[in-house]
Amino acid sequence: MSDSETHMRNALQALQQRIGESTPPTDWFEITQARVNDYAEVSMDHQWIHVDVERAEQGPFGAPIAHGNLTIAVMGHLPRTTSVPGPQLEGHKLSINYGFDKIRFPSPVKVGARIRATSTLRRAEIKGGMIETMNEIKVEIQGQDKPALVAESLGRLVF
Repeated sequence: MSDSETHMRNALQALQQRIGESTPPTDWFEITQARVNDYAEVSMDHQWIHVDVERAEQGPFGAPIAHGNLTIAVMGHLPRTTSVPGPQLEGHKLSINYGFDKIRFPSPVKVGARIRATSTLRRAEIKGGMIETMNEIKVEIQGQDKPALVAESLGRLVF
């Protein structure tokens, strides 16, 4: 067995022992109208519910809301004041975003709302010569019971 294969097997074992563990929540992060407008420019999605403040205030949510895909875009980069180290995986060279199995938006994020995320490791297995992990990501909205986003995020770890 090569060093790379040994490292991958050891890492898989370490990760499987952490299945069901969640990260602490990130710090709160405010979704501003400027950020929504910037995302509208990048995505070319200028639907009034996002960018026309006056019209959106009369709309179904009483305020403009963030694009669902904006929430996806920021969820992995929400700020932390303290670094939360994951397990040290010997021989780990690279992590790849492999996509999503499922994404749901149970509640809209109104402009001015603050969001934060937690991640729970649900699965780790060898696929395609790499370790594939599936983390359940929840993005909550401050002061609300229903989350903004629940996603099954896939990553691949290269050794």
